[in-house]
Amino acid sequence: MSALHIKKGSSSHSAYNLRDPNGEIIEKHTLAVLVENEPGVLARVIGLFSGRGYNIESLTVAEVDHKGHRSRITIVTTGTPNVIVQIKAQLGRIVPVHDVHDLTVEGGSVERELALFKVHGTGDKRIEALRLAEIFRANVVDSTLESFVFEMTGTSEKIDAFADLMRPLGLIETARTGVAALSRGTIA
Repeated sequence: MSALHIKKGSSSHSAYNLRDPNGEIIEKHTLAVLVENEPGVLARVIGLFSGRGYNIESLTVAEVDHKGHRSRITIVTTGTPNVIVQIKAQLGRIVPVHDVHDLTVEGGSVERELALFKVHGTGDKRIEALRLAEIFRANVVDSTLESFVFEMTGTSEKIDAFADLMRPLGLIETARTGVAALSRGTIA
């Protein structure tokens, strides 16, 4: 399986403050799913979400155990508490799935994302883009006389904030990897 990212349009609203039409709170959860690294597994997982109308905010997948032929899918999804329970149960029933962990409820986790930003700018806008990049610890990985490509890792919120500041300075294009996450501590 290769790395893949699906990111829906972001909103400045917290997922924890949203409510569905019945008044239930909609939560954001990060799920770590250990699967067999074989053709069709990712399609089955995505099919589960699309077939039931569940939302995927972010999806990344990569092989994590070459000898054991296992890949890890990290999914950031939203839904009511009942929907999240259904998602986890249905993921667990897919045959090539070995493990499903809800990192949001199982304790602390570390989440990071990598993003590339292409910013067009000259003069004062160019200077301001470089100043902000330094504050956000973004690295310049490509530069021309009229543009930069910045690379940054951090939380999704940090990346969103940097993008918001770069837009008026000439943000042309953004590429994001999606969330990679691990639970904190030694218990998996």
